[in-house]
Amino acid sequence: MHTVPLDFRLATVADTDLLIGLMRDFYAEDKLDFDPARVRTALVALLEEPRNGEVLLWLSATGEVVGYAALAMGFSLEQGGHFALLDELYLQHAARGRGRGKQALAILEQRANARGVARMRLEVNHHNELARRLYLATGYVDDTRDLLTLPLAERLRDARA
Repeated sequence: MHTVPLDFRLATVADTDLLIGLMRDFYAEDKLDFDPARVRTALVALLEEPRNGEVLLWLSATGEVVGYAALAMGFSLEQGGHFALLDELYLQHAARGRGRGKQALAILEQRANARGVARMRLEVNHHNELARRLYLATGYVDDTRDLLTLPLAERLRDARA
């Protein structure tokens, strides 16, 4: 397999609409609930405040945006303090293969390391076996836990009603 270089640039608030379109595609593919208002609010908060993390735009050889990755900062006693969460990683179908996923992970790991964190975590859906294999092959460990989520805002809104 011939590796094709993957380049990137940091996203800015000016890229919000472009990113929303990419996110819509990613969420549909990965069977995630896409709430445009919720996503936009969170994305702008990430782009406006570097302490929250950063978004990278993946570029083709001609400079066209072909995907993105969101690296968010978290804190956990178990993880030893601050850690980086690879919140989202998406490459359009035409940009996949030829080692780009591994390159994207390596770039993200370097950027997380530059933020001074010792650990990087990610989520992968059970149905996404291809991504799971990539993550395991690059050193991520399945800690045999399930991630549970409570839609707190909905619960509080229902309690007030």
